[in-house]
Amino acid sequence: MPNLSLYRYVSPLLHVLVWVSLAAMLLIFQPLVWDGSLPAEFWIKQGILFCMWLSAYYLTTLVWVPKLLFEDKTGLFILAILATAIAIVLLIWQVELWFNLPQQMQQILHPEGGRSGGDGSRLKWMIAALFAVTLLVLGIGTSITAVQKWQADALLRKEEALLRKSLEQQKTSSELSFLKAQINPHFFFNTLNNIYSLTMLDVGASQQALLRLSRMMRYVLYETQKDTVLLSQEIAFLKDYIELMQLRLSDRVEVAFNAPGPLKEATIAPMLLLPFVENAFKHGVSALQGSRIYIAVRQEQKALEVEVRNTLFTEKDNSLEEGSGIGLVNTRRRLDLLYPGRYTLSVNEDTAQNEYQVNLTLGLS
Repeated sequence: MPNLSLYRYVSPLLHVLVWVSLAAMLLIFQPLVWDGSLPAEFWIKQGILFCMWLSAYYLTTLVWVPKLLFEDKTGLFILAILATAIAIVLLIWQVELWFNLPQQMQQILHPEGGRSGGDGSRLKWMIAALFAVTLLVLGIGTSITAVQKWQADALLRKEEALLRKSLEQQKTSSELSFLKAQINPHFFFNTLNNIYSLTMLDVGASQQALLRLSRMMRYVLYETQKDTVLLSQEIAFLKDYIELMQLRLSDRVEVAFNAPGPLKEATIAPMLLLPFVENAFKHGVSALQGSRIYIAVRQEQKALEVEVRNTLFTEKDNSLEEGSGIGLVNTRRRLDLLYPGRYTLSVNEDTAQNEYQVNLTLGLS
């Protein structure tokens, strides 16, 4: 992408091109309108005029345009331009008088010594032409300065936008890493507590639990370092988690898990669905009453639908935002960061079936 350094090279080239063209006009074209050899004073006057145009050009580009035009002082800018052009015309006329150029040019044009009746109109035409060309020079300087400022401002805005985007991406990446670091220890803390309890009841079951946990740890340690994982991997992880949790549950708890079949492969942020399932096991199980946990993952075209329901116990807090631990709060935040405008999350804390219900619809790429 072009940057400001490019215009540091383009700008001098523009100046050189402008002044070569003006020098060509002064030193080559203008003398061709007369016949005969021109006096040295004429070329000196042309050199003085060139220097005046040069000074007026940079006076315009460095003072009048930035100090007046860019400061919304348009009236003063027009007056300054007109005053500069008039001053150049008057000064050049004084130089011509000092060098006695009108008489010398008269002798060149009329060597026989006569005077032409058109001399007055010729003089007016020359003054008008000089005034017009001077305004053209100042106009060229104004245009170039305005275009360069517009280009520089546009590039600066692009660079600032890219910088803001980069900073936002870095902030989002850091925040997501922080959220992942909170979710993973939260998950392992609960799971290890479950396995510890299971070792007191069934050693064989605890060994199976450790085997599943090692497979899940491998997924967490290696796969979750990526931005996305395959949907099949995420669902397999959920299945391992559910079966691990079932090892410690009694027959009073009915667990149903429905996965999409056949599965159409897609990508999803890792460990995005676990907190909803974890919340159901945390709040939907009672040691004294029967309970039911229902988990369904469905695919609809490019959308993923997740439904989690668990029995509601009035003595427990099932709130998604308050009593469910940091995992669910962070999951909502991750959804905001990773899928802005591409997800809907609804929570029904008291259904007709006395259940706590979470529904997530997620747009997949």
